[in-house]
Amino acid sequence: MLTRKQKHLLLKFFSMFSVIRGYNILVIVIAQYLASIYIFSHDSPLREVVFDLNLFMLVLASASAIAGGYIINNFYDSEKDLINRPNKSMLDRLVSQNTKLSFYFVLNFLAVVMASYVSFNAVIFFSLYIFGIWFYSHKLKKLPFIGNLTSAILTITPFFAIFIYYRNFETVIFFHAMFLFLIISMRELTKDLENIKGDLAQNYHTIPVVYGENVSKVMLTILAFLTLIPTLLLITYFDVGQMNYFFYSSTVLLFMVILMLWRSKTKTHYLILHNILKFIIVAGVFCIVLINVDIVLNRI
Repeated sequence: MLTRKQKHLLLKFFSMFSVIRGYNILVIVIAQYLASIYIFSHDSPLREVVFDLNLFMLVLASASAIAGGYIINNFYDSEKDLINRPNKSMLDRLVSQNTKLSFYFVLNFLAVVMASYVSFNAVIFFSLYIFGIWFYSHKLKKLPFIGNLTSAILTITPFFAIFIYYRNFETVIFFHAMFLFLIISMRELTKDLENIKGDLAQNYHTIPVVYGENVSKVMLTILAFLTLIPTLLLITYFDVGQMNYFFYSSTVLLFMVILMLWRSKTKTHYLILHNILKFIIVAGVFCIVLINVDIVLNRI
């Protein structure tokens, strides 16, 4: 049996894990390694990629910076989240704002320290990334279009760090990034529709607040059709192995999302759409291995 003090510490741990979205960070770490093995450095020996200390430091720096980003985002959105996510907010408030800010500065410091192991350019990169996350959370996320665009760019930036490290400029990487960027943009706009009540109360000028739900739905429909461009190019002109089944499936899911979107009216409806888009992103991470199922065995 746990003591009262141990239960309290355990609750605080889960609260902090909720604030930094630990599950999201774990998925991003896995995604960076899988992308390195199967896309960015697909010609290198597996052991060389997995045990590359520079890559490990870049991944840790990314995880620390992202965790810090979630903390500062939670700090600025605390009042809005009381309306949009009351249950999560109750858990998040078990850790004080001062403690969260202390963790924020420590995580950002660690991110820069780990980046310094790789190169001075990495330090500049992550310093700008950390500043970008803060500026987005403090100012940009309240603005229509700019907030959504910035959020999508910041989400794929950790992969850009790995891309620069390997200096792999193959065209296929560009189309993978385009697909991911468009799906993330759809998720961000759907999240705005889901959180419209809290955004209105806190004077956030998001696209649904400024232009209405119908305009947001039109934009989501356009974004869904735009994803067909990288999808068709990846399937038709590039060797993505059995990952083509993921792209076929994601196209079907996006078609379902659009059909459901135009019938959606409540927060619950938008939450379902948000979760479908999130599923596509997470599934895409693990489906990277389908590019070549035998690649691990052949490269050990």
